[in-house]
Amino acid sequence: MQNNKIVVALGRNCFGDTFPEQKKNVTKAAKAIANLVEEKYRVIITHSNGAQIGMIQTAMTEFSRLDKHYTAAPVSLCGAMSQGYIGYDLQNAIRSELLARGIYKTVSTIITQVRVDPFDKAFNNPTKVIGRHMSKEDADIEEEKGNHVISDGENGYRRIVASPKPIDIYEIDAIRALTDADQIVIAAGGGGIPVLEQGVYLKGASAIIEKDYTAAKLADMLDAKKLLFLTETDCLTIHTGTDSEQKLGKISAADALNLTKADHFEAITTQPKMEASIAFVSAGADRTAIITHVDKVLDGVKEKAGTIIKS
Repeated sequence: MQNNKIVVALGRNCFGDTFPEQKKNVTKAAKAIANLVEEKYRVIITHSNGAQIGMIQTAMTEFSRLDKHYTAAPVSLCGAMSQGYIGYDLQNAIRSELLARGIYKTVSTIITQVRVDPFDKAFNNPTKVIGRHMSKEDADIEEEKGNHVISDGENGYRRIVASPKPIDIYEIDAIRALTDADQIVIAAGGGGIPVLEQGVYLKGASAIIEKDYTAAKLADMLDAKKLLFLTETDCLTIHTGTDSEQKLGKISAADALNLTKADHFEAITTQPKMEASIAFVSAGADRTAIITHVDKVLDGVKEKAGTIIKS
């Protein structure tokens, strides 16, 4: 049987910072997914959750401040909540779009746990900013709890958590079974819930995994042939705003690696996408990673638009 699996990683531009904004924006993502379904791809979706996990963490923290009977929610629990909430909106939007085109497919969200290494160096160098702005007093309380905080200039302080690399995806067999049944799966949202193995128990880690790395891990474990990152731009650009500005079209994994080593990409935004793309295409034969705008999804998979990375 032809391998037509594609993992689609939705960026934060496909969502929004509020409930109504997200409900509106996911309709665009749903159209992109439906276009792929019409092209006979078996689609597995993952997504960012930066705004959503921060909103949930802030709300739960404020709730605990108002009622001392409750405690603030751990970051891992906020990640689980964000997977369910985003999955709910995506499921409904994709289902509606497919039915409008005369297509019926079940769309399922799997709450996904991802194993991380407790000795990952990222735990000593947190990079992911999360949650509300705090006063110096509140920031001191967070530090007393063992949490990391960072100054946000005149806005005060914010909490910052680690971003370890994904090692394994625990629900991969369920994801694979649904995919093989030709159903649409939403999984590993926000990079997955980071967990640490403690015997037979999985303990949530105070961290947020970079979703681009988990997207590559997911695509690799499913042996997908394509990994598609949907972003705010048509393609990646280097030397932006200079006379040497260059849009990146089709490039090899080796050339992509050289560009990454030369620090051509933003550390928090585009570099993870390049590193994830390189890892994915280098780990198997005949693989392609695509980085393009959500409106260019079909041109992207046909290699007519976007940044295309091959081995």
